[in-house]
Amino acid sequence: METRKQGLLRRHRRNKRITMAVALPIMVALDWFAGWSSLPVLLLLAWIAHEAWFSDHLFYSPRDDYQYSFPASSQVATGTLSKGRIALDAVDLTNSMDTLILEVFIHSSWLGRWLDPHILICAEAVLDRQDFEQGASGRRYLNISGLLPGLQSGKLRLRTRFCRLSPEVRLYAFSNPDYAMRRVMVIAPHADDAELAAFGLYSRSDEACIVTLTQGEIEAHNYARMGLDKAAAARLKGRLRSWSSLAVPLWGGVPASRCVQLGYYCLQLTPMASAPEQAFPSLESGDSDIRSVRRFNPITLPGDVDGVPSWRNLVGDLAALLVAFRPEVVVLPHPELDPHPDHIQASKLLDEAVALSEWSPEVRLLYANHLYDNDRWPMGPVGNGISLPPCHTGLSIDGLWSPLLKDSVRMDKAQALAMQHDLQTPLPLKKRLRRLIQWVLAGRRWPEVGQDDFFRKAVRRHELFWVRVTR
Repeated sequence: METRKQGLLRRHRRNKRITMAVALPIMVALDWFAGWSSLPVLLLLAWIAHEAWFSDHLFYSPRDDYQYSFPASSQVATGTLSKGRIALDAVDLTNSMDTLILEVFIHSSWLGRWLDPHILICAEAVLDRQDFEQGASGRRYLNISGLLPGLQSGKLRLRTRFCRLSPEVRLYAFSNPDYAMRRVMVIAPHADDAELAAFGLYSRSDEACIVTLTQGEIEAHNYARMGLDKAAAARLKGRLRSWSSLAVPLWGGVPASRCVQLGYYCLQLTPMASAPEQAFPSLESGDSDIRSVRRFNPITLPGDVDGVPSWRNLVGDLAALLVAFRPEVVVLPHPELDPHPDHIQASKLLDEAVALSEWSPEVRLLYANHLYDNDRWPMGPVGNGISLPPCHTGLSIDGLWSPLLKDSVRMDKAQALAMQHDLQTPLPLKKRLRRLIQWVLAGRRWPEVGQDDFFRKAVRRHELFWVRVTR
């Protein structure tokens, strides 16, 4: 079944092919009738322009407003922006407000159509930067969590680059306990999802556990280069990523005795959920026994009896883990924002496991490692804050929690990602050329610690979670 994102990507590629089909005859005609004899040069320049400014997977207009529905319980203050300083109407800002979201209206300049427009957030010794789409115009949400003292003292300033801001602003504030001090279970559909979304959270928790649902064995082209056939390459990748899911959390202080690899197969959770009793083997490795990567698990689970990759076994496994670890907080993908099919099923899986186990976590913290319509979010260079992602459906927000990561934690997070085999795949030549072109023409920068774009997107001043209180 085609996912929404796959459909958007297919439409995006179709539109590009149509554009090329229309543009190429025009360029050939101009070259022929005008006698320019410069068609190769025109084609080269068109390709460079495409790579510099039109290669982002952006499936919406940058002139569209972001649309969120905030709870009435969140503190709201309207205000104005003058010479970069924020003047709020009467509002009681208390120190318990740990997550602050500022609604602004951005208007890109002419240069902002070719260079990424961004806002510099300055408060005493802090300098943050949050980027938006080229040509952005409309409602956006800055994350100013951790800058409450500067906001209270009036020393917080906003400086724009390649854009301007309307004078009207609105502040949303959320107060949360420190969820890292609770018993935490991170549900990771694949190895590295826990590190990407929540390394800062789980590395501060004394009672964290990590449950990885799948081996993540598909798309093993890089391993096939070693002379392995498709099935053998997928098996090797699945073994390596399964090992990473158990070993890498130790870098964040979570021992292997609190990490579990369930060993189901990538991109099979959706068909499994539709036929709970049926077995769904790997799409690429040919394996059909989930016990092949379970030998290091700290506890015995229901699926160990027969090793069948079925939804019934998966629900039973997670139910047993809920009873064993008794988490108060469960961290998992946001089912409405994160489009990966395996990520979408995580919430349904948790619902069924809670019903079976009768252990219900108090809070769910939802994360998004992918988006439907913007592959660059969080936009901008590594190390900066995370603004709210694009959303055009009026998504309801129960709560937000955006804890700060110290410099040392960000470095540890980057190294945890560097330990992930799947994030060390060399970039193909086309992507390396694209980055060079964007570095020269669009002013973009990438981190030195790793080539994969997740090093840029995940190692930030904040982590960001949507909060849902369940009891």
